[in-house]
Amino acid sequence: MIGRLLILCGLLALAVVVNASDQQREQVYANELQASVSTGRIVWLTSGNQRFLSLMTEAERTDNTNAVLVLHDMGDQPDQQPLIHGLRIALSQYDWTTLAIQLPLREIGASAEDYYALFDEARGRIQSAVEFLRNNGAENVAVVGVGMGAAMAAYTLNLDPNALFALITISLPVPDSNLPQTKIADFMKNIALPFLDIYAEFDLPNVVDSARQRRMWAKDNPVYRQIKMSNESHAYRYNPNLVIKRVYSWLAMNLTPN
Repeated sequence: MIGRLLILCGLLALAVVVNASDQQREQVYANELQASVSTGRIVWLTSGNQRFLSLMTEAERTDNTNAVLVLHDMGDQPDQQPLIHGLRIALSQYDWTTLAIQLPLREIGASAEDYYALFDEARGRIQSAVEFLRNNGAENVAVVGVGMGAAMAAYTLNLDPNALFALITISLPVPDSNLPQTKIADFMKNIALPFLDIYAEFDLPNVVDSARQRRMWAKDNPVYRQIKMSNESHAYRYNPNLVIKRVYSWLAMNLTPN
């Protein structure tokens, strides 16, 4: 009997490890960012019993009333070049305080499917980040997510669809999966916020092939808009500044005056 209990405890412990984020990999990124970041400041936040790094860049000409939470893609970090870095810097120049957070990671080489078990952990970090922004004066909080970060944002907002001011997804994937974390159709139908859906002409297949479906899922949302970036791939290295311009122009257009 004791032997069976020990085996069961071992299996449960293994399951926790398999579904947990790679803290060592996060620390490697944290060490690199602490040595290299020159714009903005590092802020350590906590979700559950985990501490995670974020980069806060305050708006240059205003207070922190308007803020954007920036979420990187699978396996990346909060100052990833070119898009995450560009978003967090440029938006601050257009009167949006930005907070780019470290999302949970899996080991190098992990697949997208390996990341789905981290969605609830990511949700906790997103909620912690939004709370931090609100405690620092933010009234209008938007979230912009890239790739897996976009999917994590959609999952989070689906569970609390009125928590934020707006949602911007860049290369939102629609996986061929029945897991609850991947039900993008249900998420989009449930989110009635201003919603900007950006994707690249040469994006990943599950982004490009689902573009029309995403428009259909959001057809009842009068403040949904989809933009295809011509000549771009999933990395957005051709003209990342144009993507960033689309984001801040759309935010300005949808911001309700205080």
